[in-house]
Amino acid sequence: MVDERAVLASARAQMMYDANKKSQGVAYLLCIFLGGFGAHRFYLGSKLGGGLQLGLWVLGWITLFVAWIPLGIWIFVDLFLIPGIARQKNMELADTFAFD
Repeated sequence: MVDERAVLASARAQMMYDANKKSQGVAYLLCIFLGGFGAHRFYLGSKLGGGLQLGLWVLGWITLFVAWIPLGIWIFVDLFLIPGIARQKNMELADTFAFD
């Protein structure tokens, strides 16, 4: 009886992890097509980073595109950071479901 519960709990945790894990492919697509809006950062759970990128996007319209220079550099750097950020978020997610 106890083994059945452990197996069911493990299966449930695995299903919850699979349903909520972050995909690097989706993050890359969001970065490439909607990077200026910070969509990839929001997807990966970084509200502050996504908000700052969105703020730079809006500020770029006000400053005649000057704010888009640091935004472009930031998005380019994010292309290299996405795998690590996604891996970290997935590990945090696995830890939360492992100890339910």
